[in-house]
Amino acid sequence: MTDQEQRAGHSSAAHEAESPEQGLETAKLGTWAFLATEVLLFGGLFTTYIIYRMKYPELFYTEHLKLSRPLGMVNTVVLITSSLTVALGIAAIKRGRQLAARVYIGLTIAMACGFLGVKYVEWSEDFAHGLYPGTNLFFSLYFMMTGLHGIHVVAGIAALSWVLFLACRGKFSEEYSTPVEISGLYWHFVDLVWIYLFPLLYLVG
Repeated sequence: MTDQEQRAGHSSAAHEAESPEQGLETAKLGTWAFLATEVLLFGGLFTTYIIYRMKYPELFYTEHLKLSRPLGMVNTVVLITSSLTVALGIAAIKRGRQLAARVYIGLTIAMACGFLGVKYVEWSEDFAHGLYPGTNLFFSLYFMMTGLHGIHVVAGIAALSWVLFLACRGKFSEEYSTPVEISGLYWHFVDLVWIYLFPLLYLVG
């Protein structure tokens, strides 16, 4: 084997050794770019809400009192806890604790489903009291913002379920956990959006 071939072989081996880390960084960059568009989407809705809140303060203050603060608080606690479990799941994967990782990811999915269940109960109560998206400006924005967030929760459940499926098949290790980290990053974003939605809709009005 010539010196040139040996150098080429060493270069290829070095490239392969760097591939997992480079793949993670590339995936994170793509995820951050996607989340940036999501920030613009929700940022536009937040801005619209605040503008109308300033324009019609009495309407918004009166209508927001009709929302169920206890249910909103329950969902806030559920999502904050789910951020913790998904973070623990990522840490467990990196430490080679496969069973613990599957348990934490499963708990995250369960809490996400619980969040949707509570939201279903809350919306059902709203409908029972004659509160619909077209009732007035406040409830139009309320249903739009919480509904869009709910769609993101469903997407997060789908992503985490796929990750759990792969984890159960032993696809992850200390060296490779990119899908787990990416889905966790997305889930943290979903949680963060609700942390802003809850006080804006339920507490400030």
